[in-house]
Order: sequence, then C-alpha cells, then structure tokens
Amino acid sequence: MSDIPDPDEFRAQARQWLATVARPRTADGAWGSGSDSVAVFENWTEQQEREHTARTQEWERTRYDQGWGALNWQRAYGGRELPAYSEQLYRTEEAAFHVPHRTEIFPVTQQLVAPAIGIWGTDEQKGRWLRPMLRTDELACQLFSETEAGSDLAAVRTKAVREGDHWVLRGHKVWTSGAGVATWGVAVCRTDPDVRKHAGITVFLVRMDAPGVTVRPIQQMTGGASFNEVYLDDVIVPDTDRLGPVGEGWRVTLSVLAAERLDSGNLGLDNADRALDLARNLPRPLTGGEQRQASDLYLRALVQRLIGLRVTGALVAGREPGAEASVGKLYATETMRRTSDLVSELLGPRLVADTGEWGTYAWTEHLLGAPGYSIAGGTDEIQHNILAERVLGLPKEPVR
Repeated sequence: MSDIPDPDEFRAQARQWLATVARPRTADGAWGSGSDSVAVFENWTEQQEREHTARTQEWERTRYDQGWGALNWQRAYGGRELPAYSEQLYRTEEAAFHVPHRTEIFPVTQQLVAPAIGIWGTDEQKGRWLRPMLRTDELACQLFSETEAGSDLAAVRTKAVREGDHWVLRGHKVWTSGAGVATWGVAVCRTDPDVRKHAGITVFLVRMDAPGVTVRPIQQMTGGASFNEVYLDDVIVPDTDRLGPVGEGWRVTLSVLAAERLDSGNLGLDNADRALDLARNLPRPLTGGEQRQASDLYLRALVQRLIGLRVTGALVAGREPGAEASVGKLYATETMRRTSDLVSELLGPRLVADTGEWGTYAWTEHLLGAPGYSIAGGTDEIQHNILAERVLGLPKEPVR
C-alpha cells in the first residue's frame, strides 16, 4: 500500500500543521491592513537583509525538522520521497499563513543548487552539502553572470587554473543576489581557453568568506541593493569543491538554469493577485477598459498556474521540461508587465505621489522592478531562441 497521500489529503495535512506553527492571513482583517509591499526586488540595507535571512532560515529549519521541507527528496537527506508536485501543493497552503517571505537566496539554494549537487556531486559532496542546504544551515548564490558575457553564459572569462590539488580563481561576477548572506557561491569558470567555449568550462563551489572574495552591492534605482558584484582575486578552491568533471561545466550549468526557469514560472503571481484585489476595492466603479484589463490579468494568472502544473507534470513523468519552462518564464514576465499596466490605470497620479495612503505609492516598487525579470533567468530573447530552435526546429540565423 502506498504511503503517498492523495493531493487533497496532503493539503489538509499541510494546512493542519501550518495552523499549529503560524498565524493565518485571514486574521489580518479587511483590505487595507498589514504590509502593502509589492517590491519585486527587496529594498533594504545589508543589516535588514541579514536579519530577514536569519528569520527565514529559522522558519525553513522548522519546516525541515518537522517533515515539511525537502518533500520530494530521499529520506537519506531528510526528505519524504513524495512526488515532485508536493512542494507546489504545500506552497499553496503556506501562502494562507504568515511566514517569512523567501527571498531569492532560498529557492536558489534549495531548488537550484541542491538539485545540481544531487545530479553532479560525488557521494562525499552530497553528504557534505545537501542536508545543510536543504535545511538552509548553509546558503548558496550563483556566480554566473559577467559584464563581458551578457546573456551568453558560455562566454565567461573568469579563469580557474589548476595548481596541484587546488584551483586558483580570478575574475569578476555581477548581478549576484544574496552574495552578502551566502555561505557558498556556485562559480562558472573558464578552465581551458583553447577549446570551443562550451567545452572549456568547469563549475566550483566557492566559500564566500574565502580570502580574495570581495562582495560589492549594486545600488538600484529604487535605492536598495538586491544585487552585488563579486570579485575573485586569486581565490584558492580545493579540487574537492569542484562540481562535475573538468570541462563539463556547461552541462552542470544547464542543470541549474533549467531549474531556475522552472521556478521563474511562479514569478509575479502574488502581485497579480494583489492588483486584482486593488481593482475589487477601488473606491469607484471601474471603467470598461479597466474591467477588460482586470479580466485579462485574472485569466493570465490562471493560465500561468496551469503552465506551472504542466511543468510539474513533466517532472513527475521523468521528463526535463524544456519548452514548458521557457514558455512559463516568458509568460511570467508578461504577467508582470500586465500587472504594471493595470495598476497604472487604477491608481493614476496616486501611484507616483507618496501620500502615505495604503496600497498606492508602494506599487512604484513593482513598476521599477518588473522589467528586470525580462533579463533575469535568461532574457526573453534567449527564451524565444530556445523555443524557435528546440521546439519549432528553426535554423539559427547565420552570423553576418
């Protein structure tokens, strides 16, 4: 007899457990109370980031220790070996309770880096890293992007040179979320400059407190600093911290990127729901155009959730959801744009005047941040190329 609960039973169990450890959101009362933050990228100081990260780690450890974290992982790593869709079902229930907001460092650690270690790591590496990352005792950031490479990740220039049983890393990474609170950085490095660019790459896990690692925040136009530059100046990394074979780093990187696009399909849904609540609670009737925009956003949110289920279905069937992931990423960025459009129509001048009124000026954080996700996790142009080449079978345009 299977010990896997059916979805309704699982959700009821999750809801029952959550009620014992968290306060339901319905306790907040009517629209207009509580936090009105809809920030896409967090806008806080280094100290605020550290404090929030610590609170979230405490919550994630509670989940893990009581059997509600690492749901689809093997029991050897603290999981319950449940189907892949269990995490999505759990998150649906968790959204109805007051728990710390998971900033980007948490899905990167648990849903991108840990699975890549599960695929490419040695037994020693799995034993050393998986439990601490799934429990969030240790956090990981991505040292992928570089200013010179742009969206062409295979063109990275950060070098790793082998010297005996260790490597020396030299280079510069950019747009790294969570670098100031991460324990580890997953670094994509060039280890052989004399072969084609996809073949000369190797991936390493780098201690973020190692000598030679420098983190510099990048100030956003909102005033905050969610991203960082990371400088690697002769950083020594033992060969035991290399992830995957030498020269096979492109394949390792693709494993992480595929997971990133799967996760990005859920982007913006909370803010889309909040925009629809704004439309319902506006102190005037909606115009015909506003009604059409609100209806469109409502349907888009439903379709985006269905795409997420398609992605989950592919995982359950043991397939790598390439096309679904790219479609989900494109759809999510467009949902964020449509959310901005609707809110701009509903609020008008109240959107740009900080009067202190709840749920008005706070939306500037969404409008300023949403365009960034057309770049993050693979640009829209990259996703279009993936669909054109791998789904439609169109030839690459020749370089002129």
